[in-house]
Amino acid sequence: MTEGGTALPWQVVREDGNGNRYRVAWYATRDEAQRLAESLDGRREEGTLYCVEHAERAADVQLPERVEQSAP
Repeated sequence: MTEGGTALPWQVVREDGNGNRYRVAWYATRDEAQRLAESLDGRREEGTLYCVEHAERAADVQLPERVEQSAP
């Protein structure tokens, strides 16, 4: 994925307690993605996990994009 021509290979993925996975963000660096994952992880619901994946490793898995952001 790119934004304005910049490669964004790192993605933050949310996995719920039922095993459903959703891509919530793309980042240029792993550190940026990890910061968001840790921030979200601190506010997560029981059974929900946020993880960071490189797009090349996750290319064979089609994940839905997040459509809207909920209020914190």
